Amino acid sequence: MDLLLALTVLTVVIVLLFDYTNGFHDAANIVATVIASRAMTPAQAVAVVAFFEFLGPLLGGTAVANTIGGFVTLGDLQAFVALTTLLCGLLGAIAWNILTWWRGIPSSSSHALVGGLAGAVSVSAGTDHVVWGFAELVVRGHLTGVTKVLLALLLSPLAGFAAGFAVHRFVMAVLRAAKPAANARLRRSQVLTSAGLAFSHGANDAQKSMGILTLALVLGGFIPTFAVPFWVMLACSAALTLGVLSGGWRIVRTLGFAIYRVRPVHALDSQLTSASVILAASLLGAPVSTSHVVATSIMGIGASEHPRAVRWGKAGEIATTWIFTIPCAALLGAALFTLHRILPGAD
Repeated sequence: MDLLLALTVLTVVIVLLFDYTNGFHDAANIVATVIASRAMTPAQAVAVVAFFEFLGPLLGGTAVANTIGGFVTLGDLQAFVALTTLLCGLLGAIAWNILTWWRGIPSSSSHALVGGLAGAVSVSAGTDHVVWGFAELVVRGHLTGVTKVLLALLLSPLAGFAAGFAVHRFVMAVLRAAKPAANARLRRSQVLTSAGLAFSHGANDAQKSMGILTLALVLGGFIPTFAVPFWVMLACSAALTLGVLSGGWRIVRTLGFAIYRVRPVHALDSQLTSASVILAASLLGAPVSTSHVVATSIMGIGASEHPRAVRWGKAGEIATTWIFTIPCAALLGAALFTLHRILPGAD
């Protein structure tokens, strides 16, 4: 096996490892409300979620993958350097995912990936190899590159909060005369809404890894153009699903109990809101954070009912992590490439 092939294989493995940590990290985002509202046991919730997570990447198209695969340009670099840059960016994102999981904070794997890659590419090839997209937006009004990614990541939490607020107000108006027995129907309905959330999460999040993996194959010279092969979809779908099955249970406590007291109606509304926002973003090719959307939907639901009952301190802690994710992951990616460069035999 020659060196380039070995490095490409290693990159594929690391991409799938990132995909696994993404699922591991985000499992709680999907099952937290359904478990907190006692609609399903953890085992039942994970079984339903895993099935629809697997289907999401296979049926959700490749619009997000195309966005992620195009926000850095490494084609003019020597293949070994380009693949090493991808590796360092991915490892920086993985390190941040593990750190925030360990602290029980629902940060964004998408932010971490963007930050890690931007940091590694800036050190490796220069900032001009990152497609920032600011000029395209100002001159042509066209969203592309990092600008498109950042706008999606920044606007989706606002959409989650606003939609959660509106949906909960509407549902509570409909259920105004409902008796406590309605909770049983609300719990049963969560089989559908949690399945929809899992499908939309798979359709959006796995595509990020699909985009990077396909880019690695192009840089290694193993495929001629950027077109996601079916086996890449299948592999990323499987890795994400395995991560979800492993579960990041530390974050369940944060989303299910530490922001607002979640009951069946809140859980249903949060799942419906989150699934709708994430699926719409996937169809538009916009990578969003499930962590952001789920957390802010719960905040919006709580604010529409009892604003003082929302634990805004925990919300502030989560928001702080969101702010620091991209720069911290960028520093990790940049540091890893710098370390590689100064190690003996790096060239």
